[in-house]
Amino acid sequence: MLRTAEITAELTGLFGGDDFHHLHWSSKLEFSVDCFICERTGRTTVYERGAERALCSGSRSGLRSHYTAGRIAAYDTTSGSERLALRALVDFWWAPFEDVRDSRRGTAPTSHPWVRLNLRYHCPKTKESGTNGIQTNLSRPHELRCAHCESLMATDTAAPAIRLLT
Repeated sequence: MLRTAEITAELTGLFGGDDFHHLHWSSKLEFSVDCFICERTGRTTVYERGAERALCSGSRSGLRSHYTAGRIAAYDTTSGSERLALRALVDFWWAPFEDVRDSRRGTAPTSHPWVRLNLRYHCPKTKESGTNGIQTNLSRPHELRCAHCESLMATDTAAPAIRLLT
């Protein structure tokens, strides 16, 4: 059956001025789902905006990473002078199964949903690009700093929210 999850996140900071790093959400995200193809629970699955399928991390013993039925159905970003927000809708196919390793029943979403959202930026001081990210299992508040000049780019005060819609 087709399931849809809504993922939302918000960063705060000063998104303008001389020290502005042009911080923006990347088109790629990682989301944990229970995969009916490799029959494993809690698999990290990589979704890319515009891609027709997702990439499951697979299992450690047996089927390695593989494509699975999943896509980013909607990807909306909002930015202001002190806020950067993301709302993504992720579609994925799911069917009942038992984990081949420990016999746990698969669920939709997985029993411990997790997401990693990636960001890109450009340092105005060093003229170099960089990447950063946030994920649900970080301690909050979490500061995002430039890898080149150590400037504070944004603060993540709340974990990304994951809500199953269908």
